Amino acid sequence: MSAEKSTADRDASSPGTEGIHTDFSGGMSYGDYLHLDTLLSAQVPLTGEHDELLFIVIHQVKELWLKLFNRELDTALVHIRADELQPAFKCCARINRIQEQLIQAWTVLSTMTPSDYLRFRPALGRSSGFQSWQYRLVEFKLGAKDALKIAPHRHRPEIAAMLDEAYRAPGLYDEALRLLARRGYPVPPEVLERDVTQPYAAHPGVEAVWEEIYRHSDEHFDLYELAEELVDLEDAFQQWRFRHMKTVERIIGMRRGTGGSAGVAYLKQALDRSFFPELWSVRTKL
Repeated sequence: MSAEKSTADRDASSPGTEGIHTDFSGGMSYGDYLHLDTLLSAQVPLTGEHDELLFIVIHQVKELWLKLFNRELDTALVHIRADELQPAFKCCARINRIQEQLIQAWTVLSTMTPSDYLRFRPALGRSSGFQSWQYRLVEFKLGAKDALKIAPHRHRPEIAAMLDEAYRAPGLYDEALRLLARRGYPVPPEVLERDVTQPYAAHPGVEAVWEEIYRHSDEHFDLYELAEELVDLEDAFQQWRFRHMKTVERIIGMRRGTGGSAGVAYLKQALDRSFFPELWSVRTKL
């Protein structure tokens, strides 16, 4: 017998590797389960510029997180409709962690300088992050309704149908306010019966309901927690929007976006829009 062990023998005898499989010719490996060949072949730069791969990876990772974000939002909506707040809170906690990853992604992209980006920007054509249908789904589910945002996806009927469904459905805040009404709180009828395809407008009656819940949080602790989960969600979303705006400003300045958007100007406007306005205004009343 040779004094040297084979590679497999050495691996099998390494500390902590006992029982680890080394032959996957007839079984599923880590790469098989994750479809890594497909995943890692999806980055296809159109130029030879070094930073284009960074740009592609960041946006693909963002889309993966948005896929999970949407799934957790859908699950939270189901639980809130069923008055099951604890499972909904778990979804919200996970969404918050997802948003942390989305926020941090901008710090990686910001290592790209304007000159780095401008070397491959012409290859992007009319493609733009503003065309992310998964992001639009999130916005619609959070109540930022705008039928015009469906238009860029009309050439994909299955995607347009998903967006249209979310556009016509009650958003997260609508469902939260309906839950308050089911619990006996005097949510104004005009709020409960409003056209949910329109952006939500703040109402003093809703602020009064939240004020009651905050002032007597020990009596309504699950609703108090619901309020804070929603605040956490919007707070993180606004941080994401802010980092997006500053990263774009850092890289392209005040240029228009590749898809024809106003770029930084549009992103700054988005920072002024709130999903759950009374949860912020009520703080002045307490």
